[in-house]
Amino acid sequence: MKIGSVLCVDDEPTNLEVLRRALRDSYVLTFARSGEEALAAFKKHRPSLVLLDVEMPDMNGYDVCRAIRSLPHGENVPILFVTGRSSEADEKAGFDAGGVDYITKPISAPIVQARVRTHLSLVRLPLLEQSHRDAISMLGEAGHYNDNDTGLHIWRMASYSRALAAAVGWGRDDQELLEQAAPMHDTGKIGIPDSILKKPGPLTDDEWVVMRTHPKIGYDILSKSDAGVFRLAAEVALYHHERWDGTGYPHGLSGNDIPESARIVAVADMFDALCMKRPYKDAWPLDQVQRVLCENSGVNLEPRLVDSFFNIMPEIIEIQQEWDSQEMAIEVCTEGNAVPR
Repeated sequence: MKIGSVLCVDDEPTNLEVLRRALRDSYVLTFARSGEEALAAFKKHRPSLVLLDVEMPDMNGYDVCRAIRSLPHGENVPILFVTGRSSEADEKAGFDAGGVDYITKPISAPIVQARVRTHLSLVRLPLLEQSHRDAISMLGEAGHYNDNDTGLHIWRMASYSRALAAAVGWGRDDQELLEQAAPMHDTGKIGIPDSILKKPGPLTDDEWVVMRTHPKIGYDILSKSDAGVFRLAAEVALYHHERWDGTGYPHGLSGNDIPESARIVAVADMFDALCMKRPYKDAWPLDQVQRVLCENSGVNLEPRLVDSFFNIMPEIIEIQQEWDSQEMAIEVCTEGNAVPR
Protein backbone atom coordinates (compact mmCIF):
# COMPACT_ATOMS: atom_id res chain seq x y z
CA MET A 1 0.00 0.00 0.00
CA LYS A 2 1.42 3.40 -0.98
CA ILE A 3 1.25 5.86 1.91
CA GLY A 4 2.15 9.23 0.42
CA SER A 5 3.25 11.16 -2.65
CA VAL A 6 6.78 12.39 -3.32
CA LEU A 7 7.96 14.93 -5.90
CA CYS A 8 11.52 14.13 -7.05
CA VAL A 9 13.39 17.02 -8.69
CA ASP A 10 16.78 16.59 -10.40
CA ASP A 11 18.13 17.54 -13.80
CA GLU A 12 20.07 14.25 -14.03
CA PRO A 13 17.90 11.31 -15.21
CA THR A 14 20.22 8.80 -13.50
CA ASN A 15 19.57 10.41 -10.11
CA LEU A 16 15.82 10.36 -10.72
CA GLU A 17 16.06 6.68 -11.56
CA VAL A 18 17.85 5.95 -8.29
CA LEU A 19 15.10 7.77 -6.39
CA ARG A 20 12.43 5.95 -8.38
CA ARG A 21 13.85 2.53 -7.50
CA ALA A 22 14.25 3.46 -3.85
CA LEU A 23 10.74 4.81 -3.33
CA ARG A 24 8.42 3.30 -5.96
CA ASP A 25 7.09 0.49 -3.76
CA SER A 26 5.96 2.78 -0.96
CA TYR A 27 5.02 6.12 -2.50
CA VAL A 28 3.28 7.70 -5.46
CA LEU A 29 6.08 9.43 -7.36
CA THR A 30 6.17 12.52 -9.56
CA PHE A 31 9.32 13.69 -11.36
CA ALA A 32 10.62 17.06 -12.56
CA ARG A 33 13.92 17.96 -14.24
CA SER A 34 13.97 21.73 -13.67
CA GLY A 35 12.78 24.37 -11.25
CA GLU A 36 9.90 25.43 -13.47
CA GLU A 37 8.78 21.82 -13.92
CA ALA A 38 9.02 21.33 -10.15
CA LEU A 39 6.75 24.29 -9.41
CA ALA A 40 4.23 23.20 -12.03
CA ALA A 41 4.24 19.64 -10.69
CA PHE A 42 3.84 20.86 -7.12
CA LYS A 43 0.81 22.95 -8.05
CA LYS A 44 -0.76 20.09 -9.98
CA HIS A 45 -0.04 17.11 -7.70
CA ARG A 46 0.33 18.69 -4.24
CA PRO A 47 2.86 16.10 -3.03
CA SER A 48 3.32 15.11 0.59
CA LEU A 49 7.10 15.62 0.37
CA VAL A 50 9.70 17.04 -2.05
CA LEU A 51 13.20 15.72 -2.79
CA LEU A 52 15.02 18.63 -4.40
CA ASP A 53 18.35 18.96 -6.18
CA VAL A 54 20.27 22.22 -5.72
CA GLU A 55 22.18 22.70 -8.96
CA MET A 56 19.78 22.95 -11.89
CA PRO A 57 19.99 24.92 -15.14
CA ASP A 58 17.12 27.39 -14.71
CA MET A 59 16.54 27.90 -10.97
CA ASN A 60 18.68 26.56 -8.17
CA GLY A 61 17.05 24.40 -5.54
CA TYR A 62 17.13 27.10 -2.89
CA ASP A 63 15.04 29.42 -5.06
CA VAL A 64 12.66 26.57 -5.89
CA CYS A 65 12.27 25.81 -2.20
CA ARG A 66 11.44 29.44 -1.40
CA ALA A 67 8.96 29.51 -4.27
CA ILE A 68 7.22 26.35 -3.03
CA ARG A 69 6.97 27.82 0.46
CA SER A 70 5.04 30.78 -1.01
CA LEU A 71 2.50 28.55 -2.76
CA PRO A 72 -0.84 27.46 -1.31
CA HIS A 73 -0.31 24.21 0.62
CA GLY A 74 3.47 24.63 0.32
CA GLU A 75 4.10 26.06 3.74
CA ASN A 76 4.26 22.79 5.69
CA VAL A 77 5.35 20.24 3.07
CA PRO A 78 8.76 18.74 3.97
CA ILE A 79 11.43 19.69 1.42
CA LEU A 80 14.62 17.62 1.54
CA PHE A 81 17.65 18.74 -0.48
CA VAL A 82 19.47 15.93 -2.31
CA THR A 83 22.73 17.37 -3.62
CA GLY A 84 26.43 16.96 -4.12
CA ARG A 85 27.08 20.16 -2.18
CA SER A 86 28.22 19.12 1.26
CA SER A 87 29.80 22.15 2.95
CA GLU A 88 28.43 23.65 6.14
CA ALA A 89 27.57 26.82 4.23
CA ASP A 90 25.58 24.83 1.66
CA GLU A 91 23.59 23.07 4.36
CA LYS A 92 22.90 26.38 6.12
CA ALA A 93 21.70 27.86 2.82
CA GLY A 94 19.34 24.91 2.43
CA PHE A 95 17.84 25.31 5.88
CA ASP A 96 17.61 29.08 5.47
CA ALA A 97 15.65 28.55 2.24
CA GLY A 98 13.10 26.42 4.08
CA GLY A 99 14.43 22.89 3.73
CA VAL A 100 14.01 20.41 6.59
CA ASP A 101 16.87 18.02 5.76
CA TYR A 102 19.99 17.73 3.61
CA ILE A 103 21.01 14.47 1.90
CA THR A 104 24.35 14.40 0.12
CA LYS A 105 25.08 12.54 -3.10
CA PRO A 106 25.87 9.90 -4.15
CA ILE A 107 22.33 8.83 -3.31
CA SER A 108 21.97 5.94 -0.86
CA ALA A 109 18.61 4.20 -1.21
CA PRO A 110 18.37 3.13 2.48
CA ILE A 111 19.17 6.66 3.67
CA VAL A 112 16.62 8.25 1.33
CA GLN A 113 13.98 5.73 2.39
CA ALA A 114 14.66 6.38 6.09
CA ARG A 115 14.65 10.17 5.75
CA VAL A 116 11.45 10.21 3.70
CA ARG A 117 9.73 7.86 6.13
CA THR A 118 10.81 9.96 9.13
CA HIS A 119 9.73 13.31 7.72
CA LEU A 120 6.37 12.03 6.54
CA SER A 121 5.72 10.60 10.01
CA LEU A 122 6.57 13.98 11.55
CA VAL A 123 4.02 15.60 9.25
CA ARG A 124 1.33 13.02 10.03
CA LEU A 125 1.69 13.32 13.81
CA PRO A 126 0.27 16.85 14.13
CA LEU A 127 -2.38 15.97 11.54
CA LEU A 128 -3.41 12.97 13.64
CA GLU A 129 -3.40 15.10 16.77
CA GLN A 130 -5.60 17.67 15.04
CA SER A 131 -7.95 14.92 13.86
CA HIS A 132 -8.10 13.68 17.44
CA ARG A 133 -9.03 17.13 18.71
CA ASP A 134 -11.58 17.55 15.94
CA ALA A 135 -13.22 14.22 16.86
CA ILE A 136 -13.41 15.27 20.51
CA SER A 137 -14.97 18.59 19.54
CA MET A 138 -17.50 17.01 17.20
CA LEU A 139 -18.59 14.36 19.70
CA GLY A 140 -18.94 16.99 22.41
CA GLU A 141 -21.05 19.20 20.17
CA ALA A 142 -23.08 16.24 18.91
CA GLY A 143 -24.19 15.40 22.44
CA HIS A 144 -25.76 18.85 22.71
CA TYR A 145 -26.92 19.23 19.12
CA ASN A 146 -30.61 19.18 20.07
CA ASP A 147 -30.09 20.88 23.42
CA ASN A 148 -31.17 24.53 23.36
CA ASP A 149 -29.04 27.41 24.66
CA THR A 150 -26.09 25.38 25.93
CA GLY A 151 -23.58 27.84 24.51
CA LEU A 152 -20.06 27.05 25.61
CA HIS A 153 -21.23 24.92 28.54
CA ILE A 154 -19.25 21.80 27.67
CA TRP A 155 -16.00 23.70 27.19
CA ARG A 156 -16.40 25.74 30.36
CA MET A 157 -17.21 22.74 32.51
CA ALA A 158 -14.24 20.91 30.98
CA SER A 159 -11.98 23.76 32.12
CA TYR A 160 -13.52 23.60 35.58
CA SER A 161 -12.96 19.85 35.63
CA ARG A 162 -9.28 20.27 34.85
CA ALA A 163 -8.88 22.88 37.58
CA LEU A 164 -10.59 20.66 40.14
CA ALA A 165 -8.54 17.63 39.09
CA ALA A 166 -5.38 19.69 39.63
CA ALA A 167 -6.64 20.79 43.05
CA VAL A 168 -7.07 17.19 44.22
CA GLY A 169 -3.67 16.04 43.01
CA TRP A 170 -4.06 14.74 39.47
CA GLY A 171 -0.90 14.92 37.36
CA ARG A 172 -0.65 17.37 34.49
CA ASP A 173 -1.15 14.74 31.77
CA ASP A 174 -4.23 13.31 33.50
CA GLN A 175 -5.64 16.79 34.00
CA GLU A 176 -5.32 17.44 30.28
CA LEU A 177 -6.88 14.09 29.45
CA LEU A 178 -9.87 14.83 31.67
CA GLU A 179 -10.28 18.27 30.10
CA GLN A 180 -10.42 16.59 26.68
CA ALA A 181 -12.77 13.82 27.87
CA ALA A 182 -15.24 15.94 29.84
CA PRO A 183 -16.92 17.64 26.84
CA MET A 184 -18.01 14.21 25.63
CA HIS A 185 -19.89 13.35 28.85
CA ASP A 186 -23.29 13.85 27.20
CA THR A 187 -22.48 12.19 23.88
CA GLY A 188 -25.30 9.74 24.60
CA LYS A 189 -27.89 12.50 24.20
CA ILE A 190 -27.52 11.80 20.49
CA GLY A 191 -29.94 8.94 21.16
CA ILE A 192 -32.52 11.00 23.08
CA PRO A 193 -35.50 12.48 21.17
CA ASP A 194 -35.45 16.27 20.89
CA SER A 195 -39.01 16.32 22.23
CA ILE A 196 -37.46 15.38 25.57
CA LEU A 197 -34.25 17.41 25.32
CA LYS A 198 -36.13 20.56 24.28
CA LYS A 199 -39.10 20.16 26.60
CA PRO A 200 -39.50 23.47 28.50
CA GLY A 201 -41.12 21.90 31.56
CA PRO A 202 -40.41 18.96 33.90
CA LEU A 203 -40.12 15.50 32.37
CA THR A 204 -42.74 12.82 33.01
CA ASP A 205 -41.76 9.51 34.59
CA ASP A 206 -41.75 7.82 31.19
CA GLU A 207 -39.61 10.59 29.72
CA TRP A 208 -37.12 10.22 32.55
CA VAL A 209 -36.80 6.54 31.74
CA VAL A 210 -35.70 7.53 28.25
CA MET A 211 -33.44 10.35 29.49
CA ARG A 212 -31.66 7.99 31.88
CA THR A 213 -30.49 5.85 28.98
CA HIS A 214 -28.10 8.52 27.70
CA PRO A 215 -25.11 7.56 29.92
CA LYS A 216 -25.14 4.00 28.56
CA ILE A 217 -25.63 5.23 24.98
CA GLY A 218 -22.63 7.53 25.39
CA TYR A 219 -20.55 4.74 26.89
CA ASP A 220 -21.43 2.38 24.04
CA ILE A 221 -20.31 4.98 21.49
CA LEU A 222 -17.11 6.12 23.19
CA SER A 223 -15.89 2.73 24.40
CA LYS A 224 -15.38 1.59 20.81
CA SER A 225 -11.96 3.29 20.91
CA ASP A 226 -8.89 2.09 22.80
CA ALA A 227 -7.41 5.61 22.92
CA GLY A 228 -6.92 6.85 26.47
CA VAL A 229 -9.01 9.99 26.05
CA PHE A 230 -11.98 8.02 24.71
CA ARG A 231 -11.68 5.35 27.42
CA LEU A 232 -11.80 8.13 30.01
CA ALA A 233 -14.66 9.85 28.17
CA ALA A 234 -16.61 6.57 28.13
CA GLU A 235 -16.08 6.25 31.89
CA VAL A 236 -17.26 9.81 32.51
CA ALA A 237 -20.24 9.39 30.18
CA LEU A 238 -21.42 6.25 31.98
CA TYR A 239 -21.03 7.47 35.55
CA HIS A 240 -21.47 11.27 35.56
CA HIS A 241 -25.10 10.97 36.80
CA GLU A 242 -24.30 8.61 39.65
CA ARG A 243 -24.76 10.29 43.03
CA TRP A 244 -22.58 10.20 46.12
CA ASP A 245 -25.52 8.85 48.18
CA GLY A 246 -26.23 6.02 45.70
CA THR A 247 -29.51 7.35 44.30
CA GLY A 248 -28.19 8.26 40.84
CA TYR A 249 -28.28 6.43 37.53
CA PRO A 250 -27.71 4.20 35.60
CA HIS A 251 -26.20 1.79 38.20
CA GLY A 252 -26.95 3.39 41.57
CA LEU A 253 -23.28 3.46 42.60
CA SER A 254 -22.32 5.39 45.72
CA GLY A 255 -19.26 6.99 47.28
CA ASN A 256 -15.85 5.95 46.05
CA ASP A 257 -17.37 3.22 43.86
CA ILE A 258 -18.08 6.05 41.42
CA PRO A 259 -14.90 6.76 39.38
CA GLU A 260 -13.24 9.97 40.53
CA SER A 261 -13.27 11.30 36.96
CA ALA A 262 -17.08 11.23 36.95
CA ARG A 263 -17.27 12.70 40.46
CA ILE A 264 -15.12 15.64 39.35
CA VAL A 265 -17.16 16.24 36.22
CA ALA A 266 -20.39 16.06 38.23
CA VAL A 267 -19.25 19.01 40.39
CA ALA A 268 -18.11 21.05 37.37
CA ASP A 269 -21.26 20.19 35.41
CA MET A 270 -23.64 21.16 38.20
CA PHE A 271 -21.83 24.43 38.87
CA ASP A 272 -21.96 25.51 35.24
CA ALA A 273 -25.51 24.27 34.69
CA LEU A 274 -26.70 26.37 37.63
CA CYS A 275 -24.84 29.44 36.34
CA MET A 276 -26.49 29.41 32.93
CA LYS A 277 -29.96 29.73 31.46
CA ARG A 278 -31.41 26.54 30.00
CA PRO A 279 -34.81 25.71 28.42
CA TYR A 280 -35.95 24.12 31.70
CA LYS A 281 -34.40 26.66 34.14
CA ASP A 282 -33.23 30.21 34.61
CA ALA A 283 -29.72 31.01 35.69
CA TRP A 284 -28.67 31.48 39.32
CA PRO A 285 -26.35 34.09 40.91
CA LEU A 286 -23.06 32.86 42.34
CA ASP A 287 -24.00 32.98 46.02
CA GLN A 288 -27.09 30.88 45.38
CA VAL A 289 -25.08 28.44 43.22
CA GLN A 290 -22.61 27.97 46.05
CA ARG A 291 -25.46 27.39 48.47
CA VAL A 292 -26.89 24.66 46.23
CA LEU A 293 -23.50 22.99 45.88
CA CYS A 294 -23.27 22.93 49.68
CA GLU A 295 -26.75 21.38 49.89
CA ASN A 296 -25.71 18.71 47.38
CA SER A 297 -22.45 17.91 49.16
CA GLY A 298 -22.82 14.37 50.47
CA VAL A 299 -25.98 13.87 48.40
CA ASN A 300 -25.23 14.32 44.70
CA LEU A 301 -21.61 15.29 45.10
CA GLU A 302 -18.54 14.13 47.01
CA PRO A 303 -17.96 16.50 49.97
CA ARG A 304 -14.17 16.48 49.51
CA LEU A 305 -14.54 17.65 45.91
CA VAL A 306 -17.06 20.35 46.79
CA ASP A 307 -14.67 21.69 49.44
CA SER A 308 -11.79 21.64 46.96
CA PHE A 309 -13.94 23.41 44.38
CA PHE A 310 -14.74 26.19 46.85
CA ASN A 311 -11.05 26.48 47.71
CA ILE A 312 -10.22 27.29 44.09
CA MET A 313 -13.27 29.51 43.49
CA PRO A 314 -11.16 32.52 42.44
CA GLU A 315 -9.62 30.37 39.70
CA ILE A 316 -13.06 29.05 38.73
CA ILE A 317 -14.46 32.57 38.43
CA GLU A 318 -11.47 33.58 36.29
CA ILE A 319 -12.10 30.62 33.98
CA GLN A 320 -15.77 31.54 33.80
CA GLN A 321 -14.97 35.13 32.86
CA GLU A 322 -12.53 34.00 30.17
CA TRP A 323 -15.19 31.83 28.54
CA ASP A 324 -17.90 34.47 28.98
CA SER A 325 -15.73 36.94 27.10
CA GLN A 326 -15.92 34.56 24.13
CA GLU A 327 -19.69 34.33 24.32
CA MET A 328 -21.07 37.81 24.82
CA ALA A 329 -24.66 36.58 24.49
CA ILE A 330 -24.54 34.63 27.77
CA GLU A 331 -26.96 36.17 30.24
CA VAL A 332 -25.95 37.20 33.75
CA CYS A 333 -27.00 34.54 36.28
CA THR A 334 -30.54 34.99 37.64
CA GLU A 335 -32.72 32.94 39.95
CA GLY A 336 -34.22 29.66 38.69
CA ASN A 337 -34.30 25.85 38.79
CA ALA A 338 -31.32 23.67 39.71
CA VAL A 339 -30.05 20.22 38.91
CA PRO A 340 -28.64 19.42 35.42
CA ARG A 341 -30.38 16.64 33.56
